[in-house]
Amino acid sequence: MILTTTDVIQGAVIDSYLGIVTAEVVYGSNFLRDFFAGIRDVIGGRTGSYERLFEEGQRKALTELEQRAQRLGANAVIGIEIDTGTINVDQSGVLMLITATGTAVKMR
Repeated sequence: MILTTTDVIQGAVIDSYLGIVTAEVVYGSNFLRDFFAGIRDVIGGRTGSYERLFEEGQRKALTELEQRAQRLGANAVIGIEIDTGTINVDQSGVLMLITATGTAVKMR
């Protein structure tokens, strides 16, 4: 399966567009990670725990996107966009949302 952010794949012919596929990954907040991220905000520097979390989330979202496209009979997903955001649950925390969206296609 080919996954790409472009809307064309060089040398390939798209036989059919099978529809938009979307995958979501949601993570809850973590007290220790949030605590250490807060310290980083004060003293400066990168927050490695959140960087790893988003990297893992993007990887999982792309894997889920691929599986959903395969169920449609696709052999590629084009025009992929990955978006991140938060969902405020209440005053004590947020959920982190990672979404991958693309167009499932059958190509030769």
